[in-house]
Amino acid sequence: MLIPRFLMRHRITVEPYLGDTSKGPSYGPPVVVRCFLDEQTRGVRSPGGEDVTSTSTAYADPGTTAPAFSRVTLPGGRVTKVIQTKQRDGAGLPTPDHVEIQLE
Repeated sequence: MLIPRFLMRHRITVEPYLGDTSKGPSYGPPVVVRCFLDEQTRGVRSPGGEDVTSTSTAYADPGTTAPAFSRVTLPGGRVTKVIQTKQRDGAGLPTPDHVEIQLE
């Protein structure tokens, strides 16, 4: 089961993080992702174990790729970065499978 389509009202642009170069971070080509965007501030733990503040969370379809440190442009034009991405799979239960993208 997926998140119902009528809830996926937002579009974000994800530029996947490829790594650091001598000129700074390198990003892949931008991809428009259909999602449900929840702009709510909350504390989360980064993959490195630090406590950080997330200002938004995007809920997208399974298979969406948004590695940590990817650059994301929100519908209002604000540019932010991915803290971490979590795969949410109900393993056959009647819950919506999705990818949770936690943003700075």
